[in-house]
Amino acid sequence: MIGVGVTVLGAAASVCAVVVLLTSGSWRAALRILLDLLTAAGLLRLGGAQGWAALAAVAAIVALRRLLWAALAASEPTDGAPDDRRAPTPARPC
Repeated sequence: MIGVGVTVLGAAASVCAVVVLLTSGSWRAALRILLDLLTAAGLLRLGGAQGWAALAAVAAIVALRRLLWAALAASEPTDGAPDDRRAPTPARPC
């Protein structure tokens, strides 16, 4: 039963990431959602499995997620340019 939930959550992670990418245009936000939901799937799988191998797999997933996100955060543009393809919104008068 838990295996089905993990599979559904993994598929939902991909769908949610694609929806966020298409609606917001921000690949960073889509990647963040994908990584968070895949981490949740790994933790759910850990609930159904017992043993050190399952724990090591989840620890590796969490570590990879943290390293990938840290690398992406370090490479953010600092010139104020948006990281997505949407046009900047005009400033509103006060």
